[in-house]
Amino acid sequence: MAASRTTRRRKARRRADMSLLGGIRPPITVLSVLLLALAGFTAFSLGTVHEDRLPEAVLTSQQHFAEDGAIALRASLDESVTDLERAAALFSTGKPVAPDAVLDRIGSVYQKWRGTAVVEIGSGRLLAARGENLPLTAIDRTRLSGAGGLAPRMVRMPGGETRLLTLSLLNWKDQPQQLLVASSSLRFPGISLGRFRSIAVVGSDGAVLSSDGIPQPEMVAENQRADVKRDTKQLASFARTAAKKTRANPLTAKEPGSGGFPGVSGSLLGGESGGDRAAAGYAGLAGSEAGTGTTATSLDLTVVAMVNVPQNPARTSDAFAGMVLAGALLLVGALVVALLLATVQRPLLALFLDSRRLTRGNLTRPVAVPRGAEAARIAAALERLRLQLRNGTPAVPAARARHKRRTGARTLLALCAVLLLAWCVPLGLLVNRAGDAVVVPQQLVNDQRERTDTLNDRVRRALNEGQADLLSVASLMDGDTTPEHMTAVLERTADEHARYQALYVLDPAGKILAKAGGTPKAADGKGPRKDPVALDDRGKSPVVVATAPVPGKAGTAVVGELRIDFLNALLKRPGLGEIRVVDSKHRIIASNGGYRAFQKLDDDRLDALVDGSALKVGMAPRPGSVLYRSGGDHVIAAAAAFSGGGPAGDLKWTVVSWQSAKGLAIQEYSLQNRTVLAGLLGFAVGAACLGWLQIIVIAPLRELARRAEALADGDRRTVLYPRHHDEVGAVTRSLEIIRQQLQQRQQQRKQAAGQPSAPAGKN
Repeated sequence: MAASRTTRRRKARRRADMSLLGGIRPPITVLSVLLLALAGFTAFSLGTVHEDRLPEAVLTSQQHFAEDGAIALRASLDESVTDLERAAALFSTGKPVAPDAVLDRIGSVYQKWRGTAVVEIGSGRLLAARGENLPLTAIDRTRLSGAGGLAPRMVRMPGGETRLLTLSLLNWKDQPQQLLVASSSLRFPGISLGRFRSIAVVGSDGAVLSSDGIPQPEMVAENQRADVKRDTKQLASFARTAAKKTRANPLTAKEPGSGGFPGVSGSLLGGESGGDRAAAGYAGLAGSEAGTGTTATSLDLTVVAMVNVPQNPARTSDAFAGMVLAGALLLVGALVVALLLATVQRPLLALFLDSRRLTRGNLTRPVAVPRGAEAARIAAALERLRLQLRNGTPAVPAARARHKRRTGARTLLALCAVLLLAWCVPLGLLVNRAGDAVVVPQQLVNDQRERTDTLNDRVRRALNEGQADLLSVASLMDGDTTPEHMTAVLERTADEHARYQALYVLDPAGKILAKAGGTPKAADGKGPRKDPVALDDRGKSPVVVATAPVPGKAGTAVVGELRIDFLNALLKRPGLGEIRVVDSKHRIIASNGGYRAFQKLDDDRLDALVDGSALKVGMAPRPGSVLYRSGGDHVIAAAAAFSGGGPAGDLKWTVVSWQSAKGLAIQEYSLQNRTVLAGLLGFAVGAACLGWLQIIVIAPLRELARRAEALADGDRRTVLYPRHHDEVGAVTRSLEIIRQQLQQRQQQRKQAAGQPSAPAGKN
């Protein structure tokens, strides 16, 4: 008999083990594994956060600086090609123009080309030339009609400098076909280098095609020539490495989740000298959108920006704090798991075995009453049911008021949650908080200023180029030009340049003679504005108006209204944070994020920075930057006022940018972020596993306790349905079997006494 009982118990345990697919064991097991993994993550992650002698944030900033240079160079080269092609197309639509007149008109509108020339294609004769001598022998006139025959090409000048030759055709009826040639230097327009920085354009073979920032050795003192030679050698080394890296596919070269710049970019570390370390960023020329190419991107050029940065003293990582936090989590986790095992899992498994024993008719041994309110209530109900099955006595409601009150499963679950929160909450709010001790490298403040100044120059040049395009259009009109011809020219310009939302020609009385694009918003019935670039602020949204007078027709001008979205697109620069373009009254005109037109900055420190950057130091204003505390965080801000040539300089606008240092790869913030992440992971693990336990086990267990007591009190009519196929479900099925057995006995007693029996299983 003892052997048979042992065999039955083993079989019952094996059946209980089958509930591992659901029930009490999986959530506790998963909780144990996840807490152990989180402890390992905490020890490793917090113990390995350290700051290199050159912070990662500085390297990332150099990468963004090179990306700015690549964007500026690509835009400049593409704009140069587009302007020449459009100018040639506009000349070709009218009457034949003398070659000298063509170059004079182009030179009066655009000052971007180093040299221009007109060549007769058939004979190769030079018809006109302006500026530097062009290497026309590098152009094969016999292949101009083939595929890519008019594509821009790079040539080496006799002095060693590299030029980009742009070609376009001049076609008139009954006239020999002519070739318009313009040369551009591969230098960066308006890049603010600051001090100790150099920037270079690199070819596909790694050769430096042009560079700025490093003077020639003969231009510096004798004691500085060694530094110049070292920097030149280091820049050449960076150039070769960058040229190899930019050949990679952008999808595979970029880290997952990185965005902003659509091309290949990165950072490099160089050698040390006198406590400084050479750092560089590189970026290949890429289109405005991923996967799109332009004329400039086909040249396979790379931009490299290098700067010498002072290194921080060596700092080692503190692994002790991470080990302490991991050890604390192990203690808390062990206590939580032990509490769940002792008060929930073991009593429930004991109930499962006892309930199965009763259904098999083994009624001799009393049911053990475990700890826990629900488990104790179910065990007490099973014991009463055992007596009813064994003795055949009718059910008598129990006096529950005399039962000792026990701690419920929900209370135990809440206690486990409190224990886990006691570890998670301090990590998110108290431990490793970055305070006043945060050290923001000065190089980041300098880079914010220089990049903002570069962006300011790009916006100003974009407005100047828009007005220059209108000058080119106006040069093709005169007093004899018909409205139909004006409309055709305007529509062609609107199709080629998406920067305009409306183009029209105004006469002195304010009458629109021709228009293209959308409905004019700044036309007020008056004559053209005198300012070549002006802001119309009379409406709900700002309107930038560019004006170009028509030669030979006094008071008549071509007017273009620029899209604000065009300016907003120029401000999309990664790593600069929030960017705003404000006017002289500090009203927001354009932004890289959401904003309300003509809204104020609403920050006294930013207002003071804008005012300070507008003050002239010498002949022009200087960009400024500042590092200040705001809301417990460090904020890096910079501002640069419009300066330089062109009609847009009279707008008195300022580009201001700011970003929190909290999002930068600085050691103190990295440690804080990882600590908060560990706390959030702990909270997520506890919420998921304890919530799982509450839904799958605790809630059904409380309902089962109520049903079991009702059955023991004499409710034979309510059928017990298991919710899940687990331990609680198995106990529920056992109680249903017991209910059916008791109901059958009740019917047998009534039949023996000659009473009619009630239908079974009625709810």
